[in-house]
Amino acid sequence: MSKTKISANWQGDMSFDVTQNGHHFVIDADEKVGGHDLGPRPKALLLSGLAGCTGMDVVSILKKMKVTDYKLIIDVEAEEEKEFPKPYKKIIVHYRLAGNDLPVKKIKHAVELSQTRYCGVSDMLRKAAEIDVQIWLNGEKI
Repeated sequence: MSKTKISANWQGDMSFDVTQNGHHFVIDADEKVGGHDLGPRPKALLLSGLAGCTGMDVVSILKKMKVTDYKLIIDVEAEEEKEFPKPYKKIIVHYRLAGNDLPVKKIKHAVELSQTRYCGVSDMLRKAAEIDVQIWLNGEKI
């Protein structure tokens, strides 16, 4: 079993300098709750992790399927509960691909494999929230 270790060093007010495998970034809160908006919010970073995890999967799978020459943007949005601690109740993942003559079947299969087999972030978040997946090809939902 591999382990992941993160260190969050408090910088004052609501700000933390986070170290992950030698990489540093700052997380902070909005000014209305005592932060200074110096970095992303911790809960939203879960969505960034989801986009990165599934995106890396899809790119890797499409490469193995010999699908090349495309653009990929992954947009993630979430609806949260009204009451504290306000967990996400629904997460929508939009895979936006663009390119010429892209194979729809392979794209759908790559996304499905990521969501159901490979992306650990999707697997974790699915235990807490509904995940709705939408695939768009050249601006059209497929």
